[in-house]
Amino acid sequence: MQKFNVIITGSTGMVGKSVLLECIEHPSIDKILLINRSALKFDHPKVDEVLLTDFTQMHTIKDQLKNYDACFHCMGISSVGKSEEEFTEITFDLTQNLADILYELNENMVFNYVSGTHTDSTEKGKTMWARVKGKTENYILNKGFKDAYMFRPGAIVPEKGIRSSTGWYNVVYVLLKPFFPLMKKNKNITTTTKFGLAMINSLISPIDLKHLENIDINQLANNA
Repeated sequence: MQKFNVIITGSTGMVGKSVLLECIEHPSIDKILLINRSALKFDHPKVDEVLLTDFTQMHTIKDQLKNYDACFHCMGISSVGKSEEEFTEITFDLTQNLADILYELNENMVFNYVSGTHTDSTEKGKTMWARVKGKTENYILNKGFKDAYMFRPGAIVPEKGIRSSTGWYNVVYVLLKPFFPLMKKNKNITTTTKFGLAMINSLISPIDLKHLENIDINQLANNA
């Protein structure tokens, strides 16, 4: 069985945490490096964590980023209350910086990015966040990595005790919890478990499709 060393950003959030938990449990993942702005303090023999409060200073941890097979870039923020300039700086510029450094270290890496459903690949639509995320996706896809997948989740059902880092999301999840069993049967809704497995399976069983909506994420999660 081939073993992979992976980098995960944004593991303090719901999506990143889901990817982390599946990577810990999966026999194909040998080593995990977390890059976080605040400490997760996750104690596990597979896991190392490096804190970087300013992602524009990615070069300061460059030596710690060598010898990795994949990056699961799950870090992100809401566009609410942000100007396009502010949102671009945090969403595109920081991702560009990360991708550039990782590509320099290992162009044979797989780079997966979490954007969101309705992301605008044309970069010309009316919705600001969708344009910026589309620009970010396009940059990664055109960078030259061995492979890259743009994960565009919509509704995600949390499992394994995972909670959102956004308070009001958790209120919604509490209200929806009685409906979770029914929601999980909907092919257009994914779960945190399936999301993490799909990330891993993109390394084990590569596919041609590069923009993955929930239905595609669910299918990839089942590609054992």
